[in-house]
Amino acid sequence: MNHYQIWHAIELFAREHGLSCSGLAKRSGLDPTTFNKSKRFSKYEQPRWPSTASISKILAATGAAPKDFFKFITNDEYKNKQQ
Repeated sequence: MNHYQIWHAIELFAREHGLSCSGLAKRSGLDPTTFNKSKRFSKYEQPRWPSTASISKILAATGAAPKDFFKFITNDEYKNKQQ
């Protein structure tokens, strides 16, 4: 599991629930900019990972199980993508 896969899983999970990343964050009680692409790397290009608390909140807000989120990480199209 890599940085790209986690962030892409958030995008796909939001889409599956008919939401944008911003909408998913809002529904989860998070700041609407939590999942913005601009927040995925520091100004020094260091990867920033979403917190486990944020993942937990999106699961709770959508009523989804962890497997419903993690299924997107094993998507073969993105399995070997680096970053």
